[in-house]
Amino acid sequence: MATPDPRMIELMSYYRDAELHGATLLLRLIKMMDDPDAQVKLAAHLADETRHAWLWTKRINEMGGEPMKIADGYQKRVGRRTIPRSILEILALTVVVEERSFARYVEHMEIHNPDPQTLEVLQDVTNDEKWHMSWIRNKLVELARQEGDESLAEKAIEKYRLIDAEVYGELKAKEIEAFGDTVA
Repeated sequence: MATPDPRMIELMSYYRDAELHGATLLLRLIKMMDDPDAQVKLAAHLADETRHAWLWTKRINEMGGEPMKIADGYQKRVGRRTIPRSILEILALTVVVEERSFARYVEHMEIHNPDPQTLEVLQDVTNDEKWHMSWIRNKLVELARQEGDESLAEKAIEKYRLIDAEVYGELKAKEIEAFGDTVA
């Protein structure tokens, strides 16, 4: 077996870290929400997130690498800029994080020319992200409507999109530094 590209192992370790942190965020929501429909969907979503972390762990190992501990990943960088204080804010942040995951995995497929096994993982997790974005957004709008102002949902999403843009810009610059301008 060829020696794995350490840059790719690190990148996949970032993906793994993001999925693990996403699971942590969902656990917070499970503890906060009494809505039976949300409980069912959160449990399924949580199962997906942990499975995604496993898929990245497994893929890293299959490539001959070991998962790296990520000290300064996406969610940690987001957390240094904001702390969501309500269910509405956590849902809005989750929508934005899921949108970023989806876009990031699609981008990876387009620019990194993944091998068939990595492509399979990317397609698998991307398919799940579609449902994650949809159900969380719908629940967010529903809760904002219950609070009497549906626009609260979009306002909260926009707040977190601005933070996401800053964080992703930092991480993208780091990736360009590692891989060169082929990822710009």
